Amino acid sequence: MDRSTDRKGNQEGELKMNTERRTAVTVGVLFIIGTVAGILSVVVTTPILGDPDYLANLSGNATQLTIAALLVLTMGLALALIPIVLYPVARKHNERLAIGYVVFRGALEPVAYIGMIIFWLALIPLSQEYAGAAAPDASTLQSLGTVLLGAHAAMNNVLIIVFSLGALMLYSLFYQSKLIPRWLSVWGLIAILMHFSTAFLMMFGLLDEDSSLMLLINFPIFLQEMVMAVWLIVKGFSPSAIASDSA
Repeated sequence: MDRSTDRKGNQEGELKMNTERRTAVTVGVLFIIGTVAGILSVVVTTPILGDPDYLANLSGNATQLTIAALLVLTMGLALALIPIVLYPVARKHNERLAIGYVVFRGALEPVAYIGMIIFWLALIPLSQEYAGAAAPDASTLQSLGTVLLGAHAAMNNVLIIVFSLGALMLYSLFYQSKLIPRWLSVWGLIAILMHFSTAFLMMFGLLDEDSSLMLLINFPIFLQEMVMAVWLIVKGFSPSAIASDSA
């Protein structure tokens, strides 16, 4: 009877460890997919929207902008799936932080991405109208394009705030639970606070979205997420943390 119980317990333990391992790998892969898609979208859109005469040239780059929109959708979907996949593990350590992470990254963040895409795609018909418009109408269309780009910048600030708050919940949960090494969680907390500050620096005109300083401030969180993703794929969650939540 005791041997049968022990065998059943061992099988349940192995099944649990395998499930947690698959969860860790999935989360790591989703982080990489989301980051790569996001970087590619920036690479595609920067020369288009950064062009001083973007409205005149954008109609000829409609395909590239549409591809960038699809890349952002891919990024948003991949990142939105992370809290959903992670929730069964995370809730055992801190249910409030786990739910908060689902709300911010799984719900609010995708809405912000969709808003950004809408502003991008609205520029395509605007550019087509601008190409054949007379001088007075062209001036009006150019003003409208400026408004759309301003709305896009505002949405980007909202996205930074939402993303940062969600990430703060994730790294706080990881720090408490020790699911990943604490040095990696601390790195994430410091890096995301740096990223969080960029939203307010841009709001007050102290930082340009396309500046080298912006890239420098954001690099630590990019590197941390990639290191964490590889760690989760190769190492998985800490066995001691998994064992403690079972206990």
